[in-house]
Amino acid sequence: MTIASRRITRRLFTAAAATSLLLVTSACGGGGKGDAEAAGGSHGAFPVSIKSALGTATIKKEPKRIVTLGQGSAETAIALGHTPVGVEEYAWGSDKSGYLPWVKDAVKKAGDPLPKQFKGGDQLDIEAITELAPDLILAPWSGITAKQYDVLKDIAPTVAYPDKAWSTRWDEQINTVAKAVGQPEKGTELIKGIKKQLADAAASRPNYKNVTFSYIYTSGPGTLGVFKPAEQRVEMVKSLGLQVDPVVNTFKETDGTASSLIGLENADKLNKSDVLFTFYSDDKTRRETEGQSLYAAMPAIKKGAVVASSDNSFVTASSMINPLTVPYSIKRYLPLIDSAVKKAGK
Repeated sequence: MTIASRRITRRLFTAAAATSLLLVTSACGGGGKGDAEAAGGSHGAFPVSIKSALGTATIKKEPKRIVTLGQGSAETAIALGHTPVGVEEYAWGSDKSGYLPWVKDAVKKAGDPLPKQFKGGDQLDIEAITELAPDLILAPWSGITAKQYDVLKDIAPTVAYPDKAWSTRWDEQINTVAKAVGQPEKGTELIKGIKKQLADAAASRPNYKNVTFSYIYTSGPGTLGVFKPAEQRVEMVKSLGLQVDPVVNTFKETDGTASSLIGLENADKLNKSDVLFTFYSDDKTRRETEGQSLYAAMPAIKKGAVVASSDNSFVTASSMINPLTVPYSIKRYLPLIDSAVKKAGK
């Protein structure tokens, strides 16, 4: 199974059987150094209530021990001056240290201890979370289930997604996290900063505006999928100035994944995409995928006008938009896109 299909499956079918556990006070360190003072302070923003699809979290005072589930919330919390005490692990995108490199670097820069990591998804380690003694659990972009939520909310106020699992917009996630830690104005500033970084990068590459692209994936031999414009990895590329191939909007979304499984037999529908973005779980998968005649026949594949990094950390970073992943991604993305655009003859 490719990483694309694993991630989509993770978003759709996250489930776990939760059990009752004793609350054990942990000796782990608290929130980020300087916390609210470093990031602007809470200024009496509490108590605050945040409604989600799974329930309402009421946060009575500024949180000091934050745990994050899913993706992206840890990065925003860190950017707001609140280093989590615990985060869901994501081994595929981590470096040799076992941490996502942009998270590790930001935490070290803040002078804080690295968060404890625990299993998530359908193997969510409730016991590990309990031992961290959190006073806030952030999961606005995650796949936690109602059953998991019912246990988590008894450990600490838990902020889940506003509508469906894995469907929260990136700016909505930042606003939610910022509100939860009592810094809504700072959240607005972070969003403005992200948009400016992307706009500045787009302005540095005016030739991108004449380039169409599709972001594709496979889930096994004979398959082909396309991510929709609202999916964060597509939105990042689009924000860098490239144009989503109009054909992508004609494909029906598959099961709320912000993507469409169109089948390899429809690969020719992407013939007008100047550049293709994708990723492979390993070199063997890449060879097998590119060895399929219908796949290899796509014009962008023939020309080599493909952005397909073998750096799993970069693939992960460029799949989500938040205060830490955007600067990390931009400087790595532009050279790869430049090369693909040149091969496309644009």
